[in-house]
Amino acid sequence: MPVSRWLLCAAATLAIPQGLRGQAAAASWDSVSRILQVPPAPAAGYRRFNFPRRDLTVRVGDVPVHPGLALTGWAGFAGEPAAAMVMGDLIVLPAELDPVVAGLLARGFDVSAIHNHLAGEQPAILYVHFGGQGPATLLARRLDSVLLSTAVPRSLTPPAPPPLGIDTALVFGTLGVRGRATGPVAGVSPVLVPVVMIGSDSVLRTLGAATVINLQQLDGGRAATSGDFAITADKVQPLLRALVGAHITPTAIHSHLVGERPTVTFIHFWGVGPLPDLLRGLRAALDAAR
Repeated sequence: MPVSRWLLCAAATLAIPQGLRGQAAAASWDSVSRILQVPPAPAAGYRRFNFPRRDLTVRVGDVPVHPGLALTGWAGFAGEPAAAMVMGDLIVLPAELDPVVAGLLARGFDVSAIHNHLAGEQPAILYVHFGGQGPATLLARRLDSVLLSTAVPRSLTPPAPPPLGIDTALVFGTLGVRGRATGPVAGVSPVLVPVVMIGSDSVLRTLGAATVINLQQLDGGRAATSGDFAITADKVQPLLRALVGAHITPTAIHSHLVGERPTVTFIHFWGVGPLPDLLRGLRAALDAAR
């Protein structure tokens, strides 16, 4: 949908009484969840639907990668149901790449990046970043048809979360940011760069340009960390030095978006070691990124 038409649709919703708009919006977002066959996930200011690759057993060296650490695709919807914007990324095996990319493009989505986030993982996986605009339920139906070309497991009743297995007080306290946790994984998503997408209304900053820092508790007192820092160009070298100085490996430097202002660079990382040591290094990296 052209941006001008998208904005006109958004403005037209203002003519509907607020109470009725709220009821209709809730029903529409419920429909999006049913179409995508996953429940909504907590998110700040937008509607998020996660697609963890629980079907894959991925290892980096001797570390089994939990889906919550680095194997969860997602789609985030902002705006009104009649005029929504969706952004996200899908995690695919090499054999799934062609049907996913072709399917996204054929259904009117933009593909903004295809690349790695990890390094040396087995089996190899790729991340496909995408975006689109239009009625939320139409976007969901189109995305559902793309997901059918993959083995991504989906259920409106996902497995019950396992008992918490990581020291969240230590994680959030050291990083200075509150976040989320499930099972052995805890993570935070601070926004370091306010972003506006050129050619559209102002985009919620957490939709496509939040920094993501995840940690997974391992056996033997070790932990693994993965994620990405979303930063401006002037912060790239200080951040890299902070990561390497903490024995955390940068695994990728690239873009996720097309047409954003300011331009955002995403730096992915991987580290394994005692949890307190990783946290001190990540806090130094956060301070460098700020």
